[in-house]
Amino acid sequence: MTVHYHKGDLPADIDLGPIVAVDTETLGLSLTRDMLCVVQLSAGDGDAHVVQMNRADYDCPNLKRVLADPAVEKILHFARFDVAMVDKYLGVTMAPVFCTKIASKLVRTYTDRHGLKDVTRELVGAEMNKQQQSSDWGADELSPAQLDYAASDVLHLHKLREKLGMMLEREGRTDLAKACFDFLPTRAKLDLAGWPEIDIFAHS
Repeated sequence: MTVHYHKGDLPADIDLGPIVAVDTETLGLSLTRDMLCVVQLSAGDGDAHVVQMNRADYDCPNLKRVLADPAVEKILHFARFDVAMVDKYLGVTMAPVFCTKIASKLVRTYTDRHGLKDVTRELVGAEMNKQQQSSDWGADELSPAQLDYAASDVLHLHKLREKLGMMLEREGRTDLAKACFDFLPTRAKLDLAGWPEIDIFAHS
């Protein structure tokens, strides 16, 4: 694994291909309170690019170009949160996306364990260390342990997409999954607008 640490933005000449794994690190899990600190990406080649945001202006045109490119599929785990954070702080809509958490819930109905660590252990056979999950991502310099953690969150997503895609196809739920993925930008906007826990489709 090679981790490339970038301050403020991706290099202008970077090409991550047509499918890129994406994750974010924030100061917490509140869309209204906590700020976006880090965006990490991988082309599925064993390398990870960890971009530490300049939170004074979030001026990162190269990163925004990759995330907003409709020709690039973005793989995420619990994309609902990351899509909302990127929308709020970077002003771009990530689409199309493949959410491995949604896919897991649609096909791994034999379990209630759909966290990235559990899904990766079962489908890829890799153990993930989540020790740095609650560390200070707003620090001026990220530690080697933080960089390794951020990288690990995107290194297995391509394999998960492949495995879960096969399971979706087997169960006849590929179209259902795609419809859920396509709705995510709208779901994120509902979260940001103040309807995070309300089911707008419910009768009452």
